[in-house]
Amino acid sequence: MTDYGINVVTQFKPINRKNIHKIPQWELLNPEMRRALLVVSAVLPFRTNRYVIDELIDWGNVPDDPIFQLVFPQRGMLERVDFEIVAGLMEKGAPEAEIADKACRIRRRMNPHPSGQMEHNVPHLDGHRLPGMQHKYRETVLFFAAQAQTCHSYCTFCFRWAQFVGDRELKFESSSADDLTAYLERHTEVTDLLFTGGDPMVMSAEVLERYVEPLLHPRLEHVQTIRIGTKAVSYWPQRFVSDRDADDLLRLFERVVDSGRHLAVMAHYCHPAELSTPVARRALRRIRSTGAEVRIQSPLVRHVNDDPDVWAETWRTGVRLGAIPYYMFVERDTGPKNYFEVPLAEAWEIYQQASQQVSGLGRSARGPVMSALTGKVRLAGVTSIEGMKVFVLEYLQARDPDWVHRPFFAEFDHEATWFDQLRPVYDNEDVYFQMPGDDEGELFECEEESEIFS
Repeated sequence: MTDYGINVVTQFKPINRKNIHKIPQWELLNPEMRRALLVVSAVLPFRTNRYVIDELIDWGNVPDDPIFQLVFPQRGMLERVDFEIVAGLMEKGAPEAEIADKACRIRRRMNPHPSGQMEHNVPHLDGHRLPGMQHKYRETVLFFAAQAQTCHSYCTFCFRWAQFVGDRELKFESSSADDLTAYLERHTEVTDLLFTGGDPMVMSAEVLERYVEPLLHPRLEHVQTIRIGTKAVSYWPQRFVSDRDADDLLRLFERVVDSGRHLAVMAHYCHPAELSTPVARRALRRIRSTGAEVRIQSPLVRHVNDDPDVWAETWRTGVRLGAIPYYMFVERDTGPKNYFEVPLAEAWEIYQQASQQVSGLGRSARGPVMSALTGKVRLAGVTSIEGMKVFVLEYLQARDPDWVHRPFFAEFDHEATWFDQLRPVYDNEDVYFQMPGDDEGELFECEEESEIFS
């Protein structure tokens, strides 16, 4: 295995559109693939590193290799007309500003912030909006640290892609630990805090500590679980092994656990290849040695893991290495979803067939799950009611807690890929398909919905 040596997070040098031609594997791509990569990456974010390129991608299987699909932009991610317009501008040597303007217009049509995260989920404190925080569910607050709004490598399907395209209006972040702690002090119903991004693990241990340390104060004892959503376990496991402050990071994890809190590393593994390298497995062992728990989650993504055998292997490997299978998500309705989405009926079949291959410990993964505007909706099965084929649905989490684990039904639709495409079977179940509080104002004192992306 390549020895990448000791790395400082702030000195991490990514591979992107400007320097992709410098890697040896660039020559393995045919001219049309190179053209597609450069055109699509002018619109959607592209960033990766030598570990992903050298250790995770099977270059003999490109372009079908799942990790290649996971990190390298593909032509199908843009509508044909948009692709040709951007390609034409680039090939005639149009000014960068003209290309950027067209790219911006394309992005604004791609639902950059799905599920109402900027309209419905942003809380207030003393009448002031708190950008960089979300409070969608009663028990859980999400925090987007400003220093965490990038990743070691970008997933092509990522529903947070709008954070990475350099558009300030689409950016969602906060650098105020004081606002976070003040809000949590006022909201004692909150038991869980999730650091998300981007990726919190691009932060140095010192910076992360500034946000975490205040949470360990006794006045915030109601915050019992701290979660860290990260892809670093896959794209840069050296973060937990050989980075200069890797030991400092693990000591911070230990302090969280020693304070009596539960620390959960929400590890994004899309494919078993990401669990296959020695350094990736060592990273897991080191994280778990602190007392932190590791949970595996990923969306179901066309071209990457739309195969029950892939999911079964991921779950089996995770259990063997001490990571708990947690979620199989449905690809969100944002960005290049048409390239990556899987119909809900197919998603259910993949989940069921994968579950049949693993023991009970592997069946802890819940899926397929849609993080929709109204809550986390699980497709629990397909059945017949009075001769009608239907989807069986339930909320695992909801804006209205009374909805949780109440089965309801939608008409079967073999083409539907998202919750808003489903129709209720019974009139009295319309409520489960509507935004609670539509007639009463938004939850958590959020502002009224606006058309900021029109």
